[in-house]
Amino acid sequence: MLELKDVKGVGPKSLSLLNKLNIYTVEDLVTHYPFRYDILQRSDLSLVEDGDKIVIDGKVESVPILMHFKAGLNKMNFRLVTNSGVVGVSIFNRAFLKKQLLVGTGITVIGKLDKLKNVITASDIKLSTLSNKVKIEPVYHSTSGLSNKSLSTYINMALLVCGKDIPDYIPSYYMEKYGFLNKKTALNIIHNPSTSEKLKEVKVRLKYEELFAFMFKINYLREQNKKEKNGLKREIDREKLNKFIETIPFKLTNDQNKAIEEILNDLEAPSRMNRLLQGDVGSGKTIVAFIAMVANSLCGYQSALMAPTEILAMQHFINLEKLLKKTKIKVALLTGSTSKKEKQEIYDGLKNGNINMIIGTHALIQDEVSYHNLGLVITDEQHRFGVHQRANLQNKGVKPDVLYMSATPIPRTYALTIFGDMDVSTIKEKPKGRQKIDTFVKKNSEIKDVLEMMYEELKNKHQIYVIAPLIEENENSDMTNVYKLKNQMELAFRGHANIDIVHGKMASGAKDIIMNKFKDGDVQILISTTVVEVGVDVPNATTMVIFDADRFGLSTLHQLRGRVGRGSSKSKCILISDSDTERLKIMENEDDGFVISEEDFKLRGHGDLFGTRQSGDMSFKIASIKSDYKILLQAKKDSKEYLLNKETDSDELKAKLIASITEG
Repeated sequence: MLELKDVKGVGPKSLSLLNKLNIYTVEDLVTHYPFRYDILQRSDLSLVEDGDKIVIDGKVESVPILMHFKAGLNKMNFRLVTNSGVVGVSIFNRAFLKKQLLVGTGITVIGKLDKLKNVITASDIKLSTLSNKVKIEPVYHSTSGLSNKSLSTYINMALLVCGKDIPDYIPSYYMEKYGFLNKKTALNIIHNPSTSEKLKEVKVRLKYEELFAFMFKINYLREQNKKEKNGLKREIDREKLNKFIETIPFKLTNDQNKAIEEILNDLEAPSRMNRLLQGDVGSGKTIVAFIAMVANSLCGYQSALMAPTEILAMQHFINLEKLLKKTKIKVALLTGSTSKKEKQEIYDGLKNGNINMIIGTHALIQDEVSYHNLGLVITDEQHRFGVHQRANLQNKGVKPDVLYMSATPIPRTYALTIFGDMDVSTIKEKPKGRQKIDTFVKKNSEIKDVLEMMYEELKNKHQIYVIAPLIEENENSDMTNVYKLKNQMELAFRGHANIDIVHGKMASGAKDIIMNKFKDGDVQILISTTVVEVGVDVPNATTMVIFDADRFGLSTLHQLRGRVGRGSSKSKCILISDSDTERLKIMENEDDGFVISEEDFKLRGHGDLFGTRQSGDMSFKIASIKSDYKILLQAKKDSKEYLLNKETDSDELKAKLIASITEG
C-alpha cells in the first residue's frame, strides 16, 4: 500500500504534523473523518440583519489595502461586488491572501455584517464562488501549522491513488443486503459531500463497518473462550490465603470480600475465568486483584498484571512487594525502561518459574517473554488495551484465567452489549475513611476566586492538578491548552510553586520523570491533559482544577476528580466553564460513579465513558455507541452470524479480521 510520505504534497514537515494527529498511514489519513460540516448557502445582502452571519460570493472590485499593527497584527480591506450590491470586506491576519485577491477574482466571504457601515468582518475567505446549490465543506480536527484546506487536499490526493488498497471490512453478503456503496465511493462522499442525503447514507455505511469489525473481534474472542472448557483446576488453601489477608493493614469492605469469593470460585472451577472487575474510583479493586494473584501463586501458578502506564505499573509493583514482604512469593517489574541486563534476568526467571508474579506494561506481551506456567492474567484499565493486546497476553499461558479491571463504571446497557458473555464483579462500597471531595462549578469570570483557593492550598503545602483539554493551540478551537495555562499559572504563582507539564504525546520516560517529581513533591502544580486520569496516588494532592470542563464527559470528570482525596486532608475539585453548567452541576451533588456513568451515557454516549478516546477498542473514528446503538446491535448480530457461518471459513476477509486481532 502507498506510504503516507508518497502522497502528493506531503513533505517532511507535513508528515510530522500529520503524525501529531495520530495519522501514520494512508488508511489513517482517509479515515480522518470531518468532525463537522460548514453548509455554505448564499445570503441575500438585503435580507441579512445587522450582526448576522453572512455567506456571500462576488468579485473583488478594489485592490486590497493592507494595514499593519503592533504585535504582528494586520488587517486587509477591499470592496466586493455581489448580486445584491457592493459591500466592504475587512479581514484580520490574512496578509498572505493579498496576492490572490486580484481585481475581478471570484470569491466567497463568510463573516458578520455591519449594516450601518455596509462592511462584512470576514472570518474566512474561499477562493471560489458558490454554485446555485448548497456547498457542504468538511471541517477536520487539525493542529497548528496544518490548515483545514491542506488536510482536505492530502486526503483527496490519497483517495485518488489508493482506492483498491483501502481495506473494506464488510462481507459482500451484507453489502448487498443493505445496499451499501463500496468503501472508496463512501470515503469520497464523506470527504466531499454533494448533498446532506448522500452524506447521511455513507455515514451509516462507515459506522456499520467500524462496529462490525469491532463486534467481530469481540465475538471471535468469546467463541475462543467458549471452546476452552478445560481450564486450570485448582484447590486453593483457604487457610493460608486468609492468613495473608489478615496481614493487609486495613479491613476489606463487604463488596471486596464478595468480589474475592467470586474470583476464587472461578479459579477453582474447571472452566476458564473470563471476568470483569469494575469499581468506582478509590473502591479498592487493586487489592482484590493482588489477593487473586496470591491465591493463584499458592496453587503453583504464575500471575501477570498488565497496566497501561509505566508509572502505574511501578505503583502496583511497590504496593504488592510490600504486601508480600513476609512471604516467599517473588514478584518482578517489567517495563520499557527496564535495563537490558535486568530484562534478561526477568525473562529467565519467568521461563524457569523462579518469578511467581510479574507486573508490567505492554512489555509483558513482547515475543521474548515466555512463562513457566502462567495461570492468571489481569489487565488493569482494560479498555486502554486493544482486543489484540489482551489476546496476546492470554495466549502466553496454556489456558490462563483472565481478569479485567476497570475503574470506569460501565452503564448496564453498554455492559450487556459489549461484555454480554463476561462475568462481572462490582465494587460500589468505598473503604472507610474516604472523604467526599467538594466540587464547585465556576465561570471564567470567577477565575480570581479559583486562584485564591489554589493559593490557600499551596500555603498549606498541598499540591494541585490543573487540567486542559488541549496540548497546543488549534486553529479550529478556542479550548485552553497546557502551554497557555502554564504561562498563566507562572504569572499567578511565581515564587510560590514549581509548575510543570505532562501530556499524552510526550515520550513515556519524560512523562514518568515529571509524574515522579510531582509524586515526590518537587512539583507543586501539575498541568496536564487527561493523561493523569489513570495514574499514581499522590496523597498530598488536594485540588483538581479543570478548565473547559464542559468539553469532558461526566465520567471523565469523575475519574479526574478521583486523583485527589487520596490522603487525610480535605480535597476539592473545581470545574471551570461558561457553558453546559447545568450538566456539570450533577458533579456538585453526586459522587457515585455508577450514577454518573448512567447520566453520562444518557447525555453524551460512550465517547467519554472511557476517557478521551486516547487508545484501546473504544476509540471509534465515526461511530458512537449511544447515537448508533441500533447499528451496533445489528453489527453485533451480523458479525456473530458471519463468524459462525461454516461456509465462509475460507473467506479471505474472515481471515483478515481474525489476523487483525493478533497483529493489531
